[in-house]
Amino acid sequence: MLSTETRDPAALPRLLLTLLCLALLWPGLSLSELNPGVLLQAENRQQMASFVGGFWPPAHDREFLALLWEATRQTLAVATAGMALALLLALPASLLASRALSLRAASRGGRPGFWSRTLRLPVRGLLVFLRSVPEIVWALLFVRAVGLGPTAGVLAIAITYSGMLGKVYAEIFESVDQRPAHALLQAGSGRLAAFCYGILPNAAAEVVSYTVYRWECAVRASVVMGFVGAGGLGQQIDLSMRMFAGDQVASMLLAFLGLVVLADLLSRFLRGRLA
Repeated sequence: MLSTETRDPAALPRLLLTLLCLALLWPGLSLSELNPGVLLQAENRQQMASFVGGFWPPAHDREFLALLWEATRQTLAVATAGMALALLLALPASLLASRALSLRAASRGGRPGFWSRTLRLPVRGLLVFLRSVPEIVWALLFVRAVGLGPTAGVLAIAITYSGMLGKVYAEIFESVDQRPAHALLQAGSGRLAAFCYGILPNAAAEVVSYTVYRWECAVRASVVMGFVGAGGLGQQIDLSMRMFAGDQVASMLLAFLGLVVLADLLSRFLRGRLA
C-alpha cells in the first residue's frame, strides 16, 4: 500500500474535475449532433474519394495561375488593409483602456482612482462590442451596405480586429514593468513620452508578435469571408468547388498554405530582431 507521504493529495480533485468536464461535454456533443460514423458510410466515402482524387495534379495552366495570383494579392490586400485600419483604432483605444499611464497609480503607487476607472469603462465596453461580433457577420452586413467585393472584407476585419488588438494591447501594457513609466510621469513627463520610453520598449516584442499573429488570422479570415462575396481566394475557392474543379481548389489551398508560412516566417524574423 502507498504511504501517506507518496500519495498524491490532488488525485481526488483532479478526478472529480475530469468527471465534471466529461459531464459538461456530453450535452454539448449531443446538441451538436456529432456523428463521425457518417464519414464511414459507403456513399459518403465514394463522394469524398472522387472529390479528393480530382485534387491531383493541381491546376497550373497560365490563365488559371494569373487568376490565382490576382486572388492571392487581393486576399493579402484585404488582410493588410483591414489590419492597418484596426491598428489605427486599437492603439489609441488600448491606451485609453489601460491603467499603465494612470497618474494616480504613478504618484501613489496604488490603484487608479474611481473616476479613472469609470472613464475607462466605456472604452472597454466598446472593445468588447467590437470583438463580440464575428468578422463573418460584419462581412455579411457590409456586403449588404457596400455591395460585393473586398471593401466589405476590409471593413469587417478592421472592426473585429480593432476590438481584439485593443484588449490585448491594453493587457500587454499593464503586464510589463511599470516603474520606468511611473518614474517619467513623476518627473513631469507627458503620458505619450512615458509610454514611448517607459512601456513600449518592454512591450514591443510581444506586441509585434501578437500583431503578426493577428495578421495571419486576418489572412485566414479574408479567405473565409470570400465565401460571402468579399473577394479574394475564398470567393474563387467557392466558385471552383461549385464547379467540382478539385485541381483548382488544390492550387488555391497550396497558395493559402504559402501565405500562412510567410506570416510565420515574418513573425519569427521580427521577434528575432526585437529580442
